[in-house]
Amino acid sequence: MVSPTKINGFVEHLAEKVHNLGSDNLLLALSNTDPSGEVQGITSNAVLANVTEVSYTNLTSRSLTITSSGQTSGTYDLVLQDLTVTSNGGTTGPFRYIYVYNDTPSSSPADPVINVYDNGSPSVTLQDGETFTTDFTGDYINLS
Repeated sequence: MVSPTKINGFVEHLAEKVHNLGSDNLLLALSNTDPSGEVQGITSNAVLANVTEVSYTNLTSRSLTITSSGQTSGTYDLVLQDLTVTSNGGTTGPFRYIYVYNDTPSSSPADPVINVYDNGSPSVTLQDGETFTTDFTGDYINLS
């Protein structure tokens, strides 16, 4: 998978104590709409409510598992376990963009977006029983 694109508003949210990346509940969101018009730009746009999501009716859990979190010599690393989702009972998608967002804050802002992967073209549609793996190999979020 390609490298993630940091959402600009994430930096302000981090500085204003919106995130506790070591313990907050992080999830994936799937979309087929280019994120540049939805969540980039001003910080108030950097929330899940501005993402055009696919229906998750047939999709297994999108919860992410934090493998490790901490800083060394002034660099903070958040490492996530790879996540495989399965479409059960029908199709899921199409989607091209894979967002990571923080589901813990319920307001000010609710569900802030951290970053997005562009899975590339063509978009993915999972058929019943098919799986999709998001590969978080290596350091996922590196702040220095």
